[in-house]
Amino acid sequence: MSRITSLLTGFLQNAIYLLPAIAISLSVHELCHGYTAYRLGDPTAKSQGRLTLNPLAHMDPLGTLCLLLLGFGWAKPVPVNPMYFRDRRKGMALTSAAGPAANLVLAFFSLTAYILTLPLTGNPVGNYLSGFLIVLASINVGLAVFNMLPISPLDGSKILYALLPERSYFQLLSYERYVQPLLFLLLFTGLLDRPLIFLRSAIMGGMLTLLQPLISLIG
Repeated sequence: MSRITSLLTGFLQNAIYLLPAIAISLSVHELCHGYTAYRLGDPTAKSQGRLTLNPLAHMDPLGTLCLLLLGFGWAKPVPVNPMYFRDRRKGMALTSAAGPAANLVLAFFSLTAYILTLPLTGNPVGNYLSGFLIVLASINVGLAVFNMLPISPLDGSKILYALLPERSYFQLLSYERYVQPLLFLLLFTGLLDRPLIFLRSAIMGGMLTLLQPLISLIG
C-alpha cells in the first residue's frame, strides 16, 4: 500500500506541472493549425469553434494520457478541408507544419523565461514557476518531435506528402489504413521512446546552447 501511495503522491506532484503545461501546449498547437488553415482560405476550424486557446476544445483523452505518461502525445485534430486551398498539398503542408513550429517557438520562449526566473528560486512561488517553465519547454519539444514523424496521421506525413511526386503520394495514401495501427503499436510497445527522447534532448540542448549568453549573464 505504501508503494501505491508513493506512486500516487509522485504523480500528483508532477501533475501540477504537467496538466497546465499539456493544456497550453495542445491548445497552441491546434490553434495554429486552425489559424493557418483559416488564413489560407479554409473556414472549417473557425466555424467549429476551434480557433481558441480553450484546452477543452482540443484535448484528446488518449493523446493527453500519453503526454502525461510518456511525454509524447497528440490533440484532437483540427478539422481542415483542403478543397478551400488554392494548392491543396501545399496548403495541407503549411497547415500541418504550423502546429509543431508553434510548439518549438513556445518551447524556446519557455526556456528563456525559465532562465530569467532562476534568480527567483528559493521560495515556493519561484520554485513552482521555474519547474513549470522547464516542463512546458520539454512538453512542447516532445509534442513537436512526435508530430513531425512522417507517419500518418501525424503532421509530418502531410509535409512528406507535399514533397513527394504525385504518383508516390497516391501510393502512400493507399497504405494509410495499415500505417496508423503500426504507429500505435510502436508507441505502446515503447519502440519509439529512445529515438524520440534522443531528438527531444538534442533540440533542448540546441536551444540551451543558443541561450548560453543569457545563462552566463544571469549566472
